[in-house]
Amino acid sequence: MLADPTGAHAAAFAAVFATLYAAHQVADHWIQTQHQADCKGQPGWAGRLACAAHVATYTATAVLALVFLIAGTGLRLDPSGVTVGLGISAVTHYIADRRTPLRQIADQLRKSPAWLDKAGGMYALDQSWHVGWLFIAALFCAV
Repeated sequence: MLADPTGAHAAAFAAVFATLYAAHQVADHWIQTQHQADCKGQPGWAGRLACAAHVATYTATAVLALVFLIAGTGLRLDPSGVTVGLGISAVTHYIADRRTPLRQIADQLRKSPAWLDKAGGMYALDQSWHVGWLFIAALFCAV
């Protein structure tokens, strides 16, 4: 990346990350339907479709949030960078919300089954996975 003596790239990244994080919270906890939440981790096409529907509304929420950011601040973002960033966010969100991939990673890392299943560990791993990938997505969006 080129030197940025004014800090404009860092400021854009910070604004985009905050926006995507806020959109994530709204989309994952308010926009997601109960059906999507209940079914997205189920095996087969019913689970895949519920997860895809959740990721679609999740991504639409992120797009809307970025539109508000741009309208409210005048920030200019490269559409191709935003497309890549939101694509990364969508794909990684789908992977996590299918449940099995995160559970397999947790098992390989020897996370305690009691912590995973009874103490909210899977939720914590799910949310930290999403936020970590939002960081990467924001880097692409703010290029």
